Amino acid sequence: MFELIRENQLNIMLLLCGACASITLLLIITRFISNSRKNVLILMEVIAFFLLWFDRLAYIYSGVETKKGYNMVRVSNFAVFFLTSAIVCGFNMYLIDWLKHEGGMKETPARLRFVAIVSILGMLLSIVSAFTGLYYYFDETNRYHRGPGFLIAYIVPIICPIVQFTLIVKKRKLFSRIIFLSLVLYIFVPIVCGVIQIFAYGISIVNMSMVVVSIFLYIFTYLDINDEVERIHEMEMDDLKEEQNSIKRLFEQTATAFVKAVERKDDFSKGHSERVATYARRIAEIYGKNEEECERVYYAALLHDVGIIGVPDNVIKNEANPDKWDYEVMRKKPEIGREILSDITEYPYLSQAAYYSHERYNGTGYPEGLSGTDIPEIARIVAVADAFATMTSKKRYREAKPEFVAREAFVKGSGEEFDPDFANIMIKIIDEDTDEKKQEELSKNATELHCEEYRDTISSGIEIDREKVKISFECEPSKESEGAYSAPSIILFESFDKRVHNNAKTISAYYYLEYAEVWFDNNIIDTAARKIEVTKSEIREASDDSHYEITAARYEDHLKIRMTSPTYMKEIIVALPSGSKGAYIGITGEHCDITDIVVEYTGVSVGTYDIPRIADEISYIDRIESDIKNIQIDRTRSATTEGIEIEDRLQINFHTMSLPDSKFVWHCPYIVLFYSDNNMVGGPNYREYALIKLNGENEVKGNYAENRFNMKRKAEFPGWEEWKTVNQKGMECEVVIERSGNRIVTTTENLGIEIKNITTINELKDNVCVALTGDQCALTDIRLK
Repeated sequence: MFELIRENQLNIMLLLCGACASITLLLIITRFISNSRKNVLILMEVIAFFLLWFDRLAYIYSGVETKKGYNMVRVSNFAVFFLTSAIVCGFNMYLIDWLKHEGGMKETPARLRFVAIVSILGMLLSIVSAFTGLYYYFDETNRYHRGPGFLIAYIVPIICPIVQFTLIVKKRKLFSRIIFLSLVLYIFVPIVCGVIQIFAYGISIVNMSMVVVSIFLYIFTYLDINDEVERIHEMEMDDLKEEQNSIKRLFEQTATAFVKAVERKDDFSKGHSERVATYARRIAEIYGKNEEECERVYYAALLHDVGIIGVPDNVIKNEANPDKWDYEVMRKKPEIGREILSDITEYPYLSQAAYYSHERYNGTGYPEGLSGTDIPEIARIVAVADAFATMTSKKRYREAKPEFVAREAFVKGSGEEFDPDFANIMIKIIDEDTDEKKQEELSKNATELHCEEYRDTISSGIEIDREKVKISFECEPSKESEGAYSAPSIILFESFDKRVHNNAKTISAYYYLEYAEVWFDNNIIDTAARKIEVTKSEIREASDDSHYEITAARYEDHLKIRMTSPTYMKEIIVALPSGSKGAYIGITGEHCDITDIVVEYTGVSVGTYDIPRIADEISYIDRIESDIKNIQIDRTRSATTEGIEIEDRLQINFHTMSLPDSKFVWHCPYIVLFYSDNNMVGGPNYREYALIKLNGENEVKGNYAENRFNMKRKAEFPGWEEWKTVNQKGMECEVVIERSGNRIVTTTENLGIEIKNITTINELKDNVCVALTGDQCALTDIRLK
């Protein structure tokens, strides 16, 4: 290593001199460093340049026995020893400048004053040595040799940097990480090289190292300034973002306040615009819009109804029975809204949404009767969100419609009133919210009830299904009605909102049906159950215990309920009107306090032989049976055919009939594409690739496949009410499935609803299967071709 440096050190020195000269030039034209620090750095680079330049000349003229050689050797060696102390002094000036400007120190630290004095003394000693031979002398051949005081020359370049380092460590917090690293390198690299050079005669690694660290001091200073510039830029960007957020918050607060002022015209509109905005943003997010686009959709939806401010109060309050004039005035609302919002020229989409959100996809809307994609996209999104919020909100002239009614409206209106893409997204949002509400209801069941008059307080419904549910609670007589009859009881019922209803409107809206009222003794009131039978009863010895317990389960159209009180136990079997009906338990009582209600789903499911049948099975599949066993699907996907493996082409023909209790367009057959180890839906390693509903819906669960779904209503489509009527009478269906590798094309057409779905399976499986299922329908005479 040393031999390599010795052989090439003159070239290395020349290269380093060029680097110093270049950096000096860059420093002269640099603007991002303060003048004082720039001057110090220029001084240090100039000293480093001449230090190495004269050191190189000393080697070049060493042994040259001419007058020029004689003079150059002496001048060069003097300059080397003089500039060695000078560069220490220059570094000291750099530290003083840094501490004054960056550290805010007004006085120079004592340690740096000491270094300044010692380095000046070092320069003076180099002058003395030039005449006395203290550091070096020359022989008769004009060659350099170390003098008796040679080691004294190392006091300044070794001791002074160590003193400087002690101050740097003390003031560590004043230096950035990069600057601290450059200072440490500047101090210790020459010291290490100096120790090495004491034993490695004939090479100038100390001087070269001092030049190298001087170069790096500039580079690190530049990097530090870059970091500082970036930090300041980030601060400026943060300030800009905060300013933008502040403006955004101001706009949001102003818009919200304005909307609230507008909604004061009608008590039934309070909160409507915010609900529309929330759903519109969710639609945009699911559709794949970026954050900025979603924000635009939100504010457009929030302000879409501001035109109502120009509608007279008497028209608003006469919505239930509007005359022709009222209707024409209400149709002016979009124009008024556009006029108000058009002055916000920075956000033209606000006025677009207000003006076009009453247009309909089939061209039957207003004010211009636009259709399809001629309606601005943002208005099509707002129209869907507004329709859902309107349907599910209470109005002056009607109660809020249940979400399942709104869902059917979107299924029917997809491609007609509403953009099919956004209507289908709204359907998925409704389904997601329904699932979330189910989970919330499980975790938020009331834990206590205070009951005075019978049925004045009733818990929300606890679902009875194949998985056994255990309900326990404590019950004590009410203190307010001491001496009155006191007892808990349960209500068995079906309702789409899982609540007991008493007035005609909500009974109709939520399809409420009450099966029975059951007490914890021998009393039962049968209301709409087909049959109720007590299969076991037992009078228990009276005790002070207040604990009550219910265990319930369901198989098909039969319920089995075990009820235990401190004094009585009984088991009952309930035959429901049909297997399509839901079943819930509502806890209530009379003059009692029910506490510590706990609902626990046990994880144990019942089967065919666990609940004795007390009424005949209601079957709609007593028809011809062909290649596949007939199935009756009483509730959503409660039954499924066996899986049929898809090879190249498969045609399935079958007869379908919606069950008498069916109410909605999705009560129809479904097609399932899947894989499982045993070719059964829900089997081991189950993968569901597609779920296609013959009413034109599709669902995909999991990330096992990509589906391109297309549904078209042809001219022969009779309308949804007729479609439901025909389904209830029964009709023939045909499904064609073609497979090529991991690509499966499913096509079917029924009563003018044409469906084509292309499924691309992500992970290729050999035995991909298809099965038939559905909701509240009977599938018979299933033939395969």
